Amino acid sequence: MTSPVDPQALMQLALQHAHHGEGYVEPNPMVGAVVASPDGHVISTGYHQRFGEVHAEINAIQTAGSATVGADLYVTLEPCCHFGKTPPCADAVIAAGFRRVFVGCQDPAPHVSGQGIQRLRDAGLQVTVGVCESEARRLITPFEMLMLQRRPWVHAKWAMTLDGRIASRTGHSKWISSEASRTLVHQMRGRMDAIITGAGTVRSDDPLLTARPAGARTPLRVVIDAKGKSLHAESSLVKSLSDSPILICVAEDMGIDEFRRLESLGVEPARCPGTEPGRIDLTAVMAELGRRGCTNVLTEAGPGILGSLFDSSLIDEVHIFIAPRLVGGALARAAIGGQGLKSIPGIPNVQRMRHTSVGDDLLIQGDVVRSSAESREPPE
Repeated sequence: MTSPVDPQALMQLALQHAHHGEGYVEPNPMVGAVVASPDGHVISTGYHQRFGEVHAEINAIQTAGSATVGADLYVTLEPCCHFGKTPPCADAVIAAGFRRVFVGCQDPAPHVSGQGIQRLRDAGLQVTVGVCESEARRLITPFEMLMLQRRPWVHAKWAMTLDGRIASRTGHSKWISSEASRTLVHQMRGRMDAIITGAGTVRSDDPLLTARPAGARTPLRVVIDAKGKSLHAESSLVKSLSDSPILICVAEDMGIDEFRRLESLGVEPARCPGTEPGRIDLTAVMAELGRRGCTNVLTEAGPGILGSLFDSSLIDEVHIFIAPRLVGGALARAAIGGQGLKSIPGIPNVQRMRHTSVGDDLLIQGDVVRSSAESREPPE
């Protein structure tokens, strides 16, 4: 007796393949596809491999050949219906002769948004939408953020001791995390469009903020420094300009001499509005990165920048490396500064928690959930 077809299992396979495109397809979303026979036998798989190249459905269709006729297609995202860098996938799906199409989630982009699904149905295909929808939707959240909010998905990363310190009372912080954790951070950097840090981190750590070895992407390095004083000719960031460019966000009223000094270093200074004297408006910074097409950005900074991001509801995902070390001390620094919330959230505001052992450390990751019920101190 033939076992019933499990659409969820086949969509999970498509989701697994979609992840192979991480770091290569942005600003497009990651998408996976599976071609299966009516009884659930997998004929072919495909995923969107690189920005500007054919989409997941096309890869799966080309691999399957004529076996697509009468078969079923499982795709994590609604097939596109417009001409972009490639022809409409919906037309190719129709021409392939599929019997049924199972879609993980609808495309949030305004120029698609259900039109691809409707085109398939108008052609007589049976279309089921919402298979493994929550996983399919989470897969494209950075793309959705860029499409609808015009800003990147913001990852916040820090390493801390078991008692919640990112540095000792003297400011010493190297190294809290293990070598295995630092290797993983380099891999993370290689999937980002930008890495953000602050003037304090540049002055204290003199970081490179590059992926070593290089990853799928070469991130723009962004320094938040209203006065622009943190960068000079001997800064590791400046000396490594050949590896990746640097954007330094400075105050709108910066003098022309200091602005030109930064330009002479080879970095790109950008005047940004401030929330108060000496403090850059990070909402404006994210809008600028959105205009540049940045999909994922990683913040590696101290409590000042992380606190400003948190207070502005700009942290979307956290990656926290917890090391089996104790530091103590009332003056030892915590990860997130700023004003913070007035009270403990009534329900968890970090969801989809994942935890992994990395060397001697514990990596905790999760998505930050914002609620209108969050209580913050009003600005002074």
